[in-house]
Amino acid sequence: MLGATGTIGRATVHALVARGHEVVCFVRPRAGVGGTLAADDSVRLLAGASVRFGDVSDPASLARDGFRGEHFDVLVSCLASRTGAPRDAWAIDHQAHLQALAAARQAGVTQVVLLSAICVQKPLLAFQHAKLAFEKVLIESGLNYSIVRPTAFFKSLSGQIDRLRKGKPFLVFGDGTLTACKPISDADLGAYLAECLDDPRRHRQVLPIGGPGEAITPRQQGEHLFALLGQPPRFKQVPVAWLDAIIAVLSTLGRVVPALAAKAELARIGRYYATESMLVLDAATGRYDAAATPSTGRDTLFDHYARLLRGETRDERGDHAVF
Repeated sequence: MLGATGTIGRATVHALVARGHEVVCFVRPRAGVGGTLAADDSVRLLAGASVRFGDVSDPASLARDGFRGEHFDVLVSCLASRTGAPRDAWAIDHQAHLQALAAARQAGVTQVVLLSAICVQKPLLAFQHAKLAFEKVLIESGLNYSIVRPTAFFKSLSGQIDRLRKGKPFLVFGDGTLTACKPISDADLGAYLAECLDDPRRHRQVLPIGGPGEAITPRQQGEHLFALLGQPPRFKQVPVAWLDAIIAVLSTLGRVVPALAAKAELARIGRYYATESMLVLDAATGRYDAAATPSTGRDTLFDHYARLLRGETRDERGDHAVF
């Protein structure tokens, strides 16, 4: 299991263990956002699984510290670049996965379950091209595979609660109806990934998946949060052209200052999510289709909002923070 210490990775490990699988997690000695998790923390968070430590980007460490010359049946990966910046994306979403696939085959692995992203169906960004490049290698590998492309995550859509508590308006791009998604919880996605091991209907498939219920827009998210807070809805509309201007300036300056070129790519990522729905894309019409986007699980974003406001849960958002 790769990417085990992220919130989705943890949920997947717990689901695999609950189903009786013997799970070995390969993680960094200092894991988590900013390396905040020590080795003991990782062991505690991944209870029920064996935890081994090393560097997934180093093929020698992966073989020596991870697989250790033992036989494995399945490789499950929730590993992903943290920021989506080009260098990080190609190093992790592509190269690290290529190395892991090669090592897994040496260890006898015949099945791979890969967490990808639904946004790769319309690739405009470096991390999307990196993910697709590895997906192609995996599909052509001859191994049994399940490539899971989830829609938006709860933690990616919960960043404005503190703003609203402080009396500030909910920020939307355009009028707040430019995009829609079917958010999925970590637990529901983890269960779906774990079920891929034993469900032949999900083998050799690319699997878009969302959470339960109808697709929702950013404006609907804001309206529901205000209702939970007992406040009248207030929105501040941010023109998409504002993002275009930032991208243009950073791209121009990035020709001289490489660090600004990376920031330009991050701004492009922000614009993508501000203007593209996280739903199945109809290739024939070029439109996103909520009805064609499969659903799974029981957790809803609005229930998650209520739990956050009651203090019953919290989000570990890290690089998922947008506002």
